[in-house]
Amino acid sequence: MTTTAPASPRSELLQLSPLGDAFHVFDTTLRDGAQREGITYSVADKIAAATLLDELGVGFIEGGWPGAMPKDTEFFARAAAGELKLGSAQLVAFGSTRKAGVRAQDDLQVRALLDSRAPIVTLVAKSDVRHVERALRTTLEENLRMVGDTVAFLVAEGRRVFLDCEHFFDGYRADRDYGLRVAEAAVTAGADVVVMCDTNGGMMPIGLHEVVAQVKERTGFRLGIHCQDDTGCAVANTIAAVQAGATHVQCTANGYGERAGNADLFAVLGNLVVKLGLPVLPPDRLPEMVRVSHALAELANIAPDAHQAYVGSSAFSHKAGLHASAIKVDPELYNHLNPEVVGNDMHILITEMAGRASVELKAKEFGLDLAGLPEVVSKVVDTVKAREAAGWSYEAADASFELLLRDELAAARGEAVTAPFTLESYRVIVERAGNAVQSEATVKVHVGGERVIRTAEGNGPVNALDSALRSALADHLPALDGVELIDYKVRILAGHAGTDSVTRVLVASASTKAAGAPEWTTVGVHTNVVEASWQALVDSLVYALGPTVQSSS
Repeated sequence: MTTTAPASPRSELLQLSPLGDAFHVFDTTLRDGAQREGITYSVADKIAAATLLDELGVGFIEGGWPGAMPKDTEFFARAAAGELKLGSAQLVAFGSTRKAGVRAQDDLQVRALLDSRAPIVTLVAKSDVRHVERALRTTLEENLRMVGDTVAFLVAEGRRVFLDCEHFFDGYRADRDYGLRVAEAAVTAGADVVVMCDTNGGMMPIGLHEVVAQVKERTGFRLGIHCQDDTGCAVANTIAAVQAGATHVQCTANGYGERAGNADLFAVLGNLVVKLGLPVLPPDRLPEMVRVSHALAELANIAPDAHQAYVGSSAFSHKAGLHASAIKVDPELYNHLNPEVVGNDMHILITEMAGRASVELKAKEFGLDLAGLPEVVSKVVDTVKAREAAGWSYEAADASFELLLRDELAAARGEAVTAPFTLESYRVIVERAGNAVQSEATVKVHVGGERVIRTAEGNGPVNALDSALRSALADHLPALDGVELIDYKVRILAGHAGTDSVTRVLVASASTKAAGAPEWTTVGVHTNVVEASWQALVDSLVYALGPTVQSSS
C-alpha cells in the first residue's frame, strides 16, 4: 500500500528562505547528532528540538531513521499526526538503499521510509569500492543498482531524494571514478542532491576544496557536504566546500555527533551569513542563534560550551586590559562583529589583568558611570589586583564585583549606606551518629534594630548556615523570600597544599519569584571553607536586596 507524503511545495520554501531552494541548510542533530556519546533524546525532546530548529530558519530537519529505531518511527508518526508543526523547515527521513538482491518495493527498511510520510528522504550509500566489497559484501555493479532502484522507487512514490555518499573523499582517493558512478546512478534515477561525506573526518580544507571543485566540474551535479570533525576542521571544510560549489550543507547543533562530532550548525551559519554574505536564513533569524543553541544544549543535557564560536557566552569576552582599552575607543577593534548580530553580548572580565578601561566598561554593564571619577577607578583596580593575588576571582562572580564597585562609589561620594544586617557571630557543629551525619548552625545577627538568634539544621555545614541566616533575616527582609542557592563550588587554590590550604567558594543564586529567574554569582576566599562560604552567601543575599545596600561580610 502506498503512503502519500504530506504536500510540501517548493514554492512555499522559496517564499520563506531568502535563497529559496538555491541553497540548503540541512540539520541532522536528531539523527547524526544523537550519535554523540551521552545523548539520548526522548520523542518529546526530538519534537521540541525540531521546533527550535524550525524557529531558527533551517530548511531541512533530518528527524532520524524510521524503521531502524523505534523512537524515530514514533517521532515521524507523531509528526505526521500533527504534534510537530513546522513553519519553514521540511522534515527528512534517513535510511539506506535496498539490500542486495531485494527489490526496493519489497525492502522493509525502504517501505518504512514511505510509511514515515516525510516528504524528503536522505539515502545513505557506499561510494568507496573498499566499503562496497568488504562491508556490503556485494559487487560494484549491484551497489549501483541498489542506489538507482531505491531512488527511482521513492521518487515514483512522490518523495524528494538526497543521496549521502558515505566515505566519498576516502573513496575518491582510492578510485576517482567509482564515487562519481554512484552519484550518476542516483541523479539519473531522480535524486536532487549528491552529498559528499567526509565520514571519517580526515580531510583538510585545501584538499577537500580541490576534490569538490573537481567533482563539480566533472559532473555538473548539485553537490552537498557532510563533514565530521575528527581533525577539528569540520566547519572549515564545510565552508571550503561551499566556496568550491556545494549548495547544500549538513550540520548539527553545537557540533554534536559521533566521536569528535560534526560541523557546528551555528559556526557554519555565522560564517555563511556574516563572512560570505550568503542570506541562508530569513533576515530576522540570525539573532536567535544564541537562544536556540543554548536551548538545544539543555535538551541534550549538555552544558553549553562557553567558548563556542559566535554563540558561546565567552565568544565576545575580553580579559586583558589592553583589549579593554581599545574596546573603550571602538568595540570593533577587538570584536570580529557586533555580538548582537547573532544574539550574543560582549563581556569585560575583571581579573588581575584588568586595567582602568576594563573597570569602566564593566561598570557600564551594571549601569554605573565612572567617568570623571579616576580615583574610584584606580582604587577598584588596585583592590582587584590585591584580592586576586590573595586568591579572589571576580571573573566568574559579577555580583560580588558589582557590590565592590558600589561600595567604592558610595565611599567616594561620601554617601552613608547602612548595611542591611551585621554579623555578631556564627557557630557550626557537625555531628556523626552511627552512619548519619548532621550539621547544625547558630547565627547571631543585628537586623532592623534587633539582635536575632536562629539555629537550623542542614545536610552540610553550608546548608545549615544558609538556613539559619535566612531564618534570622526573614521577618525584617522579606525581599529575600524566593532567593535560592542553586550551585556551590569549592576550589583549593594553587600553591596552598594540605588541609589548611586556602579555598575559594563560588555561590550561584537565583530569585525564583522574579521574571526569568535571574541568576548571579558571588565569591568568598579564606583558609576556612565555612568562612569562605559565609562571605559568598552574605554577598549573595546583599546583592538580592538591590543596589542601595553594601556588603556586610
